[in-house]
Amino acid sequence: MLDTFLSDLNSGFTVVPFGVSAARLLLAAILCGAVGFEREMTRRPAGLRTHILVGVAACIFIIIGQELSSLDYGRETELRIDPLRLIEAVTAGVAFLAAGIIFTSRGRVRNITTGASLWLAGAIGMACGAGQAVLAIMASGIVIFVVVLLGWVERCFSPKHSRQEEEDRDRET
Repeated sequence: MLDTFLSDLNSGFTVVPFGVSAARLLLAAILCGAVGFEREMTRRPAGLRTHILVGVAACIFIIIGQELSSLDYGRETELRIDPLRLIEAVTAGVAFLAAGIIFTSRGRVRNITTGASLWLAGAIGMACGAGQAVLAIMASGIVIFVVVLLGWVERCFSPKHSRQEEEDRDRET
């Protein structure tokens, strides 16, 4: 059983090699982070972490699509699966759930990062389902870094978060 699992890990990157996948995920995180940082500094509801999560999720969906499209699904008369439809169905369903988490309260948008992380969890789940365990592990590492470490950075240095915390304290008293 362990041999089967290890073999699956080694054969997971058939179209997009491991290094390329890692570079694409990191590039998505960096580029989307740059956009998110700008939004963060202009005090917009969707900031640094949200943009990175959405960008990494989109990247992983594309890599999974490339990997799934290369699989042998049998003869054309036996074809019962369309990998791109699978991705579309999962992303639409998870996006619908994620949107349900996001709401506004007292003129402020809440839970965008949670919605984005839920959407990314769908991508990670698809990667696991497509046999892309290493890709899912890499994406999960990026997500944990974004949510935990960058969340701390935002709380410490972002004027938006400092102002919101003060307003929340004023409302409670």
